Amino acid sequence: METFDFETPLSRLNTGSLKWEKYKDRDILPLWVADMDFKSPQKVLDALYKRVDHGIFGYTKPYDSVEAAVINYLADSHGFRVERSSLVWLPGLVPALNVAARACGQPQDAVMTSTPVYPPFLTSPTNQLKTLVTDSLKYVDGRYTFDFDAMERSITPETRMFILCNPHNPVGRVFSRDELIRLADFCTQHGLWLVSDEIHCDLLLNEDVKHVAMGTLDHPIREKLISLFAPSKTYNLPGLACSIAVIEDPKTRLAFQRAARGMITEVNCFGYAGCEAAYSYGEPWRQALLKTLRKNRDTLYSALETQEDKVTLRPMEATYLAWMDMTSLKNVDLATHFENHGIGLSDGSFFGTPGFLRLNFGCPEKTLIQGIERLLNGLAAL
Repeated sequence: METFDFETPLSRLNTGSLKWEKYKDRDILPLWVADMDFKSPQKVLDALYKRVDHGIFGYTKPYDSVEAAVINYLADSHGFRVERSSLVWLPGLVPALNVAARACGQPQDAVMTSTPVYPPFLTSPTNQLKTLVTDSLKYVDGRYTFDFDAMERSITPETRMFILCNPHNPVGRVFSRDELIRLADFCTQHGLWLVSDEIHCDLLLNEDVKHVAMGTLDHPIREKLISLFAPSKTYNLPGLACSIAVIEDPKTRLAFQRAARGMITEVNCFGYAGCEAAYSYGEPWRQALLKTLRKNRDTLYSALETQEDKVTLRPMEATYLAWMDMTSLKNVDLATHFENHGIGLSDGSFFGTPGFLRLNFGCPEKTLIQGIERLLNGLAAL
């Protein structure tokens, strides 16, 4: 029986790691940016070794076996059946967000999203000379959901697109079919394109929730839908820079492809090789990963139970990212305070919600426990 090691910490220093080099030569444990401290599946490594052994690394286009791997993955894992012509390959999710914002509407038109949310959702519209329109998710009965009344009030006649994160980074929600249908209705009513970022869809922590791919809805929104997938978060492959936009409508796909011309280059050969191997052979590793992440989540929950006067840990249905509400602590630069106590966290201000911090628990238990000790020391000092 295949076994997997999620317990042995591996040094990432001197590898150019964005996550770890931020605090190089400082005693600060990085639990911020969303990549994990686990070695990727051996099947993926074997595929990369094989590609290296070939010895020629020229410009690469998508080929039959990698396209088949993605199509089979979408159908088998999410019931989303697509044609090869619907796949648009990109070197990452952030370029995809920027291309979508560029493709939709005219300069100074608007793009809408709900906060808190992954920071590039907030920057990609303005990067592409669009106006950003935001409203806040509302917290009801222990869960975040859309505030459709606020969305109706904040939308403008110039709004052309809504960007959705599902499962949601950073709040950890897996939106229900009913919520997604209502969002699709909202977008259709207002003539909006919908960009659906679903790259966390294989990291469900609650076993009683199910990811609903937006593209599986029998809804007119599919004519203006761009669904984004990637193996990067699930299999810890962000450095391979490979993602897929699924765009079934030919007109929407053509507009997206035109917007990418001259800006987006080919995906590199290792991105294709890693993607194919992850989606073809990575499922046993993923199941073992989920057990580790669920255990880490529960460890974090337990550690913060006695700190409810200072921090509220919002429920996490998915991802390996904990969203911590510290709004009760006034006049504190939270990120800097905890860095001064040896732990690097993501500042909620970058997600559009000051007073929160995001903690990445995608790491060996030993690393997490060290981080929790530093987190508790920082809380005690407040």
